[in-house]
Amino acid sequence: MNGPSSAPVVRRVDERHRYEIGVDGVRAGLTAYRDRDGQRVFFHTGIDDAFGGRGLASVLVREALEDVRSSGRRIVPVCPYVAKFLKKHEEFADITDPVTPEVLRWLEAALAR
Repeated sequence: MNGPSSAPVVRRVDERHRYEIGVDGVRAGLTAYRDRDGQRVFFHTGIDDAFGGRGLASVLVREALEDVRSSGRRIVPVCPYVAKFLKKHEEFADITDPVTPEVLRWLEAALAR
């Protein structure tokens, strides 16, 4: 009855400070960030329940991190999912910065604006 779905598509949406993943033209999830001094600080990742269990969060985060690498920025994984992903994918260790109290204070202020 239902044909196979198309491959997921990840796109960066700068005006919303996030990467979105879509399946068959429907937004299935996102990972949100703010940029700070050459760093991209990821603070939230979520996949809609209707799309859960398909590995979309992993696809989304991998493509987002590859985009960060190509832009010359560094990654700060405040988001627990991104932090967990980075522990399993050491190929991004060379562009990953630690989460510090200073970054957390900055992020809180940036999100309050």
